[in-house]
Amino acid sequence: MAPLITRRTEFFQVTLQDGATLDGWMIRPRTFDSTRTYPLLMYVYGEPAGQTVLDSWGGRQLWHRMLADQGYVVASVDNRGTPAPKGRAWRKVVYGRIGALSSREQADAVRALVRSRPYLDSTRVAIWGWSGGGSSTLQALFRYPRVYQVGMSVAPVPDERLYDTIYQERYMGLPQENAANYDSNSAINQAEGLRGRLLVVHGSGDDNVHFQGTQRLLNRLIALGKPVDFMEYPNRSHCICEEQGTRLHLYSLLTRYLLEHLPAGPRP
Repeated sequence: MAPLITRRTEFFQVTLQDGATLDGWMIRPRTFDSTRTYPLLMYVYGEPAGQTVLDSWGGRQLWHRMLADQGYVVASVDNRGTPAPKGRAWRKVVYGRIGALSSREQADAVRALVRSRPYLDSTRVAIWGWSGGGSSTLQALFRYPRVYQVGMSVAPVPDERLYDTIYQERYMGLPQENAANYDSNSAINQAEGLRGRLLVVHGSGDDNVHFQGTQRLLNRLIALGKPVDFMEYPNRSHCICEEQGTRLHLYSLLTRYLLEHLPAGPRP
């Protein structure tokens, strides 16, 4: 892999206006020029089950580096509520309202980054994620349409009521006891905010994040008259990895969509 990894990932911290300090990483293009501006692609998870900002090798590293070499700055930050070793208050703050705080902190982090780094183009920002990251992508695009121009949401949970109890009730409480937050923190109920380009991808055989949620989201966007691009992978599970050629097809789709709707490369 050495010829493909010619520069280190930059780890950084960004402090939000409310004082929260988030950890992040960033990959710059191979031919990076700090006097020019680049589009920014944010990779997000944002939920209590996992972190993205770790000093470890992940399966999407090569794809992110390839995108960086196309002319994107690729970055990720962990908002509060993710399982970073930052104490009880950090973890517990999102209890009962997954989605609202995390999307606000992700958007605030983007604003802080483009203010402090002149080479980031605030008019060319995309976000993508898978599973909880797909949910976070929907929340970001719907709640903060002035921050993001493009979103790619893979296998999301658009409706908090349509996920398994061992996860959702652990972090949201019981639906009958927290009904208002189940509604207000479901991305499907924020869909009227969509302004940018949205790609939704889901496997129809997903036995973890149920396909029904994405179908309900699509019907909601149709009712609102909102344009959306959608790709179903027939009978694929949550990993969207079964059958020959599936992973290559998926990442080729994401790459094409990004290149088409958020053109790569620096500008003066």
